[in-house]
This record gives sequence, structure tokens and C-alpha cells, in this order.
Amino acid sequence: MTIKLTVVDQTPVQLSTAGPEQAPQLSAQLAQACDQWGYSRYWLAEHHNSNSFAGPCPEVLISHIASITKNIRVGSGGVMLANHNPYKVAEQFRMLETLFPGRIDLGIGRAPGGDGIASQALAYPYKPTHGERYAEQAQLLTGFLRDGFPQGHAFNDLKIMPSDEPCPELWMLGTSGGSAAFAGQMGFNMSLGLFISPDDQTIAIMDEYKRAYQQSGHSGSPHTMITIAALCAPTKEEALYLAASQAYWKVMAFRHGIRNPWVSPKEALDKVKKLSISDQSYYQSLLDSVTLGSPQECADQLEQISEYWKTNEVGLVTVTHDFASRKRSFELLAKAVLV
Repeated sequence: MTIKLTVVDQTPVQLSTAGPEQAPQLSAQLAQACDQWGYSRYWLAEHHNSNSFAGPCPEVLISHIASITKNIRVGSGGVMLANHNPYKVAEQFRMLETLFPGRIDLGIGRAPGGDGIASQALAYPYKPTHGERYAEQAQLLTGFLRDGFPQGHAFNDLKIMPSDEPCPELWMLGTSGGSAAFAGQMGFNMSLGLFISPDDQTIAIMDEYKRAYQQSGHSGSPHTMITIAALCAPTKEEALYLAASQAYWKVMAFRHGIRNPWVSPKEALDKVKKLSISDQSYYQSLLDSVTLGSPQECADQLEQISEYWKTNEVGLVTVTHDFASRKRSFELLAKAVLV
């Protein structure tokens, strides 16, 4: 099976390379390189009130990156729909599809992409939603983009300019089976984020999605992607060393609520030695969940992932302490897989 690779870029703030204000420019540089290396898609994530990720508005970065690349599809991975008005999202992405026809993906997700105070600020002067209206919002978004409202619907006569024609490719992002059936019912493509929640996920999730898609009578075929954490280096030893920065960051962020900038691999390994036994075990489980190693080792793992999940598209999330090693990881994977 020929594997297609997608970059899922969280626009990390890599202080060893540059400050927060330069992180979007590094995303643009990486996107240009990945366009040349043969990657299929470049997706931008949405995060708010974060000192670690500098991408709060993927729709803006999508426009810039699409304008400086030629072949790669560019999209959101994803727009966190709880923070946004579906009509406005439809207008933004129809405009993007008009400007860059056949190259725009709209991926949506249920999570807020930030903490409680960020959700309050985004919703002001109204109260934030916490995913409880996600299904309604997704249905409205689809109706706006696909002209899918029945006669008599309150929004049936709404126009989305500059044209009623272009529709971006629609994707639903999930981290477990919760969104699978809904994505199928709505006729979305499905991206499963194993980089967030890798444990206990099985092919049954994708089977549920495909079954719902087919039973709902949508035209075409259901399309899937698996998104994983990945890190490629000339040797497995170096890849493991580089992975220490992100693994240690996740231990502190997810177990202790501390989200400081990434430290160097050497400093991370020194700090890991001082962690509790429980934290060290969690650190090791994080490393075990990453697809990492030499180019050939990573290519073999990607082939296994593709075969198990019955998909030819794999998304890659790669965060390292410095931009050079992050960019090199994507280059090595391209040379090993995209031949």
C-alpha cells in the first residue's frame, strides 16, 4: 500500500530556535519544505492561552501557507467548533477554497483547544459551550457548505459569498470511538488522533465509522487517516534522545498542569531521573507510543500502522526542542516513505 503523509503542525514555540512571534514563520518554512518533499497535506492546529503553541487561528495560517506552497493541500487539524460560529467558519473556508481551489481541508474537532478562561473569552458576551452542542454546530456547518438545508429552514436563504460552489474537503477529528459514528452519519472523512489517546484504540472504531457512512447513503467512499506522534533521526538512539523533551513536557503538562517551554533533551533526561516512579512509568509509556527510530525503522512502523488501520493516510505530529531536528525528521521520513 502506498502511504500518503500529512503534517499536523501545532506551531510549537521552540525557544532554543526562536521566540513565540517567530513560530508561525517556522511553520511556513516547514510547509514549504514539506511541499517539495511530497507530503499530501499540511494541517494547522488551534490552541488558545498557551505559552507552548502559537497557532490560535488556523484559518489565517492556512491562507498564508497556501499562498507560498504549490501542490500540498492545506487545512485545519482542526477548527475547534465549540469556539466558533458555524456560519462564519463556512464563510472563511469557502473563501479559502475559492482562493486556493482543490487544496483546502476543513477539519473540525469537539475539544476547546484551551482552558476555561480562554473558552469564556472566546464566547464573550455569551456563555461558552463545552461540546454539548457540537453535533448541532457540525450539522449547521455542513448545511451552510453543502447547501443542505430543507425548504422552510430558517437558514435556507442564507448566502455564503463569494460563491455558492466551492466546498473544502471536510474532516472530523476524534481521539476515540465517540466521534466515529457521527462522522460517518455526516459524510465527513475521519481522522483518528492516536497521538493524543493511543491506548486501547482498535480497528473497531474505523469499522464503526465506515458502517455509519455507508448506512447513511452518502455518495463516494469513506476516507480515513490515523494521526500519530513520530520522530525520525539517523539512528534510533538519537531519536530516543530527542524524544525526551516532548515526553518530559507531557509528563509535567498532563500529570501536574505545568506547561513550561520545552527543555533540551539532556536537561529533560536529567529531570526524568528525579521524577517519581509513577511519573517515570508514564514517561516511558509516552515514549513507547511514539513512532520513532531510524528512517527504515520508522518506515516499517508506518507500514504496520497503515495495514492495521486499513488506511493509506498517516498524519504526523512531531515536536522537538529545536526546529532543525524537527524539520530533519520530516525530511528523513519523506525520503524513506514517499518514494
